[in-house]
Amino acid sequence: MTRRELIRFVLAAPVTWAGPALAAQAVAKGKPPRVRITNLESFSLRVPPAERYQITRVHTDAGITGTSFIGCPQPVLENWVKPTLVGEDLFAVDRHLARLQMQRGEPGTQIWSGVEHAIWDAIGRVSEQPVARLLGGHRDRLRVYRTTVWPGKQDQSHVSYETQAEFAVRLKKAGYTAMKIRAWRPRPMDDVEAMRVIRAAAGPDFDVMFDRTAVRPGWVWDYRTALQVARGLEKYNARWLEEPFDGYDLQAPARLAAEVDIAITGGELGHSIHTFLAYLMNKTYDIVQPDTRICGGLWVARKISVLAEAFGVPCIQHGAAGPALAAYIQAGCSMPNCEFQEIIGEPNLPEEQWAPALKLLKTPYVFRVEKGYVLLPETQGIGLDLNEDALKEYRA
Repeated sequence: MTRRELIRFVLAAPVTWAGPALAAQAVAKGKPPRVRITNLESFSLRVPPAERYQITRVHTDAGITGTSFIGCPQPVLENWVKPTLVGEDLFAVDRHLARLQMQRGEPGTQIWSGVEHAIWDAIGRVSEQPVARLLGGHRDRLRVYRTTVWPGKQDQSHVSYETQAEFAVRLKKAGYTAMKIRAWRPRPMDDVEAMRVIRAAAGPDFDVMFDRTAVRPGWVWDYRTALQVARGLEKYNARWLEEPFDGYDLQAPARLAAEVDIAITGGELGHSIHTFLAYLMNKTYDIVQPDTRICGGLWVARKISVLAEAFGVPCIQHGAAGPALAAYIQAGCSMPNCEFQEIIGEPNLPEEQWAPALKLLKTPYVFRVEKGYVLLPETQGIGLDLNEDALKEYRA
């Protein structure tokens, strides 16, 4: 290790918590003591008739508990998370993340997302503020786009264009203004034909996006195919084409974005700010799309949005389904360069999808949607007013 490398390593190392002695000194000087994490747990809820939710909870010595609807694997929770975080300062999110990265590497940050979301929920409750305000408080609503996956074949080749168009019309009549579907059909130009039919049915003022999802369909387009599809989609004014190539390919998306007018987007598999810095420096995507489950949590997603803002690039988060969406809404409402929030589900309205979760809440809604926008909840933390009795009743 060179002298320069040594200095960089020391400066980058996480600062360790000073412990109870300094906390006692702080109290003696009239300063508020730190809120410490006392326990963590992760478990399942089974809500009739057939819903199952994963829960992670962070307990504190202030008597406040933070909750997220993203699970944490028990071996990870018991062997790493609890030994690392119990007794630590609740507010030291960046230090917790740094320690995780040192122990497990950046790709390992995905496993702590449920914990990180719950930590932010607890921080918001201690601070008596929605998390979005603590992260910057830029807006109080996000425009929704509904990502729709029909049951059956993953490539959606069994779904008629007319069926997709009918659902687009249903969304529009319900006040929603945008929809995303998969571009997985075995004959790629079939998805362009679907775009033609949807556009004719939904009209010019309804946005439609297409998601190739990198390698997940099982095969990757060559450049010629991607160019042909992109030009076909832009003919019918599609909003964007998402991850048309391998998710680790920095150059092909940039080349395609330079050749077509339709936006080329991606980044849901990015697991650190360094991954997104590479996207931005290579002009890989017109819009970057971090996922707070994968990139390391709300705090990292917010860092990515700041980084993208410096490059003049929109940062529109990948989405979620059900109550897990709560933290995504908080992060998105803190970002000046975030226009949309993705809500993933089957061909139903979000309100229909969320209905089973009402049994777990004190509010008459899970999230409020008005004229195609999901509103930032006024509830402290990540925005869910939980019914503790219901959590006990439905705990699996």
